[in-house]
Amino acid sequence: NLFEQFQRIANAYFLFLLVLQVRETNTHTHAQHLHPTVKQISCKHSKCADLLLLSSSEPLNLVYIETAELDGETNLKVRQALPVTGDLGDDIEKLADFNGEVRCEPPNNRLDRFTGTLTFAGQKYSLDNEKILLRGCTLRNTEWCFGLVLFGGPETKLMQNCGKSTFKRTSIDRLMNVLVLCIFGFLAIMCTVLAIGNWFWEVREGSQFTVFLPRQDGNDAAFSAFLTFWSYVIILNTVVPISLYVSVEIIRLGNSFYIDWDRKMYYARNDTPAEARTTTLNEELGQIKYVFSDKTGTLTQNIMTFNKCSINGKSYGKIQDVTLLLLSLQPTGRVDFSFNPLADPRFVFHDHALVEAVKLENPEVHAFFRLLALCHTVMAEEKTEGDLFYQAQSPDEGALVTAARNFGFVFRSRTPDSVSIVEMGQQRSYELLAILDFNNIRKRMSVIVRSPEGKLSLFCKGADTIIYERLHQSCSKLMDVTTEHLNEFAGEGLRTLALAYKDLDEEYFDQWKQRHHEASTALDDRESKLDQLYEEIEKDLLLLGATAIEDKLQDGVPQTIEQLSKADIKIWVLTGDKQETAENIGYSCNLLVRPGYQRPQSGTSYLSCNFLSCLVLLITKTSQEKSDILILQKHKCDSCLFSLSHFSPAVPQAYALERSMELEFLRTACMCKSVICCRVTPLQKAQVVELVKKYKQVVTLAIGDGANDVSMIKAAHIGVGISGQEGMQAVLSSDYSFAQFRFLQRLLLVHGRWSYLRMCKFLRYFFYKNFTFTFVHFWYAFFCGFSAQTVYDEWFITLYNLVYTALPVLGMSLFDQDVNDAWSMQHPQLYVPGQLNLYFSKRSFFKCALHSCYSSLVLFFLPYAAMHDTVRDDGKDVADYQSFALLTQTCLIKINVFSVSSQLGFEMAYWTAVNTFFVLGSLAMYFAVTFAMYSNGMFLMLPSAFSFIGTARNSLNQPNIWLTILLTSTLCVLPVVTYRFLLIQLCPTINDKVMFKVRQAKAKLPTPPRPTRIRRTSSRRSGYAFSHAQGYGDLVMSGRYLRRPAVSRSSGFAHTGRATTGFSPMGRSAGYSPTGRPQNVKVPDVQVTSLQMYRTITD
Repeated sequence: NLFEQFQRIANAYFLFLLVLQVRETNTHTHAQHLHPTVKQISCKHSKCADLLLLSSSEPLNLVYIETAELDGETNLKVRQALPVTGDLGDDIEKLADFNGEVRCEPPNNRLDRFTGTLTFAGQKYSLDNEKILLRGCTLRNTEWCFGLVLFGGPETKLMQNCGKSTFKRTSIDRLMNVLVLCIFGFLAIMCTVLAIGNWFWEVREGSQFTVFLPRQDGNDAAFSAFLTFWSYVIILNTVVPISLYVSVEIIRLGNSFYIDWDRKMYYARNDTPAEARTTTLNEELGQIKYVFSDKTGTLTQNIMTFNKCSINGKSYGKIQDVTLLLLSLQPTGRVDFSFNPLADPRFVFHDHALVEAVKLENPEVHAFFRLLALCHTVMAEEKTEGDLFYQAQSPDEGALVTAARNFGFVFRSRTPDSVSIVEMGQQRSYELLAILDFNNIRKRMSVIVRSPEGKLSLFCKGADTIIYERLHQSCSKLMDVTTEHLNEFAGEGLRTLALAYKDLDEEYFDQWKQRHHEASTALDDRESKLDQLYEEIEKDLLLLGATAIEDKLQDGVPQTIEQLSKADIKIWVLTGDKQETAENIGYSCNLLVRPGYQRPQSGTSYLSCNFLSCLVLLITKTSQEKSDILILQKHKCDSCLFSLSHFSPAVPQAYALERSMELEFLRTACMCKSVICCRVTPLQKAQVVELVKKYKQVVTLAIGDGANDVSMIKAAHIGVGISGQEGMQAVLSSDYSFAQFRFLQRLLLVHGRWSYLRMCKFLRYFFYKNFTFTFVHFWYAFFCGFSAQTVYDEWFITLYNLVYTALPVLGMSLFDQDVNDAWSMQHPQLYVPGQLNLYFSKRSFFKCALHSCYSSLVLFFLPYAAMHDTVRDDGKDVADYQSFALLTQTCLIKINVFSVSSQLGFEMAYWTAVNTFFVLGSLAMYFAVTFAMYSNGMFLMLPSAFSFIGTARNSLNQPNIWLTILLTSTLCVLPVVTYRFLLIQLCPTINDKVMFKVRQAKAKLPTPPRPTRIRRTSSRRSGYAFSHAQGYGDLVMSGRYLRRPAVSRSSGFAHTGRATTGFSPMGRSAGYSPTGRPQNVKVPDVQVTSLQMYRTITD
């Protein structure tokens, strides 16, 4: 909008100049209004209002919708109408006579929540999000449906989410605003000086011309000075031409295409290229100081595999006893699941003891897997007999249900009130009475079922700390043993989950169910009432055991973090996981380094600070806070881990982010090179980012893959979305997107640094050439009676920025590279100058202005002196205004295409055929256009427009003119050559050093030996992190079936697409997972990675 456009102050300047020259224009705006009504929606139509679903063409009044415009997810979702409204069908008369009353919440922006009730025929029915069709969703596989409009226009949830979006601007844009204000002030000073000069000239000299140039009445010297001021405002406006901002946008667009076209950032497995979703932030990528990253799905693959479990105090999983392996006392191959015809052939497990326990009908083991088969919200699709495909809310749930399936407890199908499973070959149907769904506060989910024998049971799974608080006292010994197993699982970086159950009394459950119905139909405080009921029934549970799921690291994560650290980029991981899980992943990806361990190629020892003292510092408010801070300052630790969780659920927010503690938290965290904040909510992620932005005044980047990362992505200066397993919400909210975390180092160290370097060179060069062009007018004013006459021909002024000097600077700004991408990756220190704003700042701008002032002095006075009292070879006078104008503008072009192009030559480190063509072509274009416009033919066509007839051929055939051009260009270039030579010899920059190495690198670098792999041992606890999204329990209980099976569909277990060949992990992360188990085999003749090449170069 206009407000955002005028955040760029130059636009106000251009508008001001427009007002001086043209009359104003009027604009008109129009508004649209929506009126709610009862609507019929056809297949593939988008909703234009928020509707209460009344009926549909499908059985059981189901509809299938796609919500890509709302959350980016393309998988179909199910909605179902109430049975009382579903009976209306498509009978228009019945629909018109429907007289129910809807009471619901006011308009809000919560896409995942709706609270309301429908009163009809004396009965009250609960309304939730599963009965609402939101504006923006698209009907699929459904012929028609009828809905009652609840909200329309700006009151819809979609429009409520389209509130004020902050328009992100780069630091260079903000600096340009300051510089433009300085230029405006300097322009006003110049025009004032020239206006005063005009007043003096009119008083002293102007009276001599009134004899043949009489003045109009009232036009005295003061009025002449006033007009001169505004005339020079127009003449000198080229200090900030509009072509500057046009060129900036072209450069940004070109650099965005480079990101889109980069094959090294293309992920072939998912056919996902990198995408620049904005064109205004490219140079900001070269100035990042802090990176805020999610963990699950960003650093890890978010592809879960069932790895280990603990059942009734016994641990099952991979065989770790080497002695037993050597003696072959235990079978070591893959478990054979041939006894189960419904097993998933892609499931891998190596501990045969668990299968034997299942076959021996161990009751605890059977109860364990029965719970996994019943307690979930997974949807099953069976395309052919025995070919099951699970649609899970999260990869964790899918892994657990698949594990139960392979061990003989196969989830087969579900209806709104039943769950069918196959237990060791026998079909059994359990009555589903209630689902106590997951949310971020509960961190658990439960189901209440009745077995075929009539037994009523509650099955619960959740984070171990949450489950432990609700266990019966009789489980204390089993809890201790299970805790030891959890410690072992955590040492391998596994995600854990505790399982428990409880038998229920029929009479008590009937009472509880009645209260549950009353709470679910309440309009006020519905969620808190339901939570109280859930807390009441989920107590005195009996512990069954725990599961351990492996979430493998993505390829190249350790190398990427190490490279970014060498570029002096601080990496903070903000995750909702438990502290122990986050810590183990931190060690796995080289984010945290163990005490006393020395990183390769580093001269300092990296100490991990005591995170317990950090917790004391942040959570307890005692007199010890200052001493803790002093200890941390003394150690100057390089890695730190904070927990923002609460000791009590009653605590409203994390102490660390309270106003009184946020500075202490920030000071402590900023002493470290790496920080992990665990147990953070999506809102707290954004608060941490805002905290750093507020107090550190640095450029920040946030990267994530899920809906819980959207607030963090929007809060940072630059948001990066990873298209992973959690939908497309993060991608849709981001500025840049790609498929793997490892691509971040190329985005920053290559594209970001190049974009920043090119933009800075462009701005320095553009200001230089335009200041030089404009200052000549200033000097000329002292020789033309301050009459606001221009030095140059009008056509030259018009074409100067448009034709003569546009292409060379665009060529440099689109193609220049100080070093190529490989050297940029090998030397991440090249990134540091961008963080310090060394390439373009106020200081470099004023140096550029001084250089322009010097060049304009040479450009004006040397041709003026050379033409003073000068004659041609034939004795005719050559010192006229038109010849002087031609000589000055030719020198300027030689300066801008020879000298300013010589400047370009010094600035440009990477010459291409395109650059060469642009430079030489611009010079040829100038002479071609000049001779054409100053020809007899053009004068005869338009005498008033082409008055410089014959000037070019009469002046440019004189040797002294060419000598003047050569001397002028040499004097302009000489200081630059001298300065650059002395600077490189005395104070070389990191760029100069690396470019010198590039010139010296003639032979191919030898392949370094493979680094030694360091194994981890840890006893830290791990934790299971749920998705930050509401569960599907209400959807499962609402009475809908799965959508009709597709003709062909992926099984969901194997990746499709071409195998990626663009990245070959080496070193510590090759074949590495948090479990320490090799995941792949070393392939011979693998190309040397940039990280290994870097280690062979001596600084």
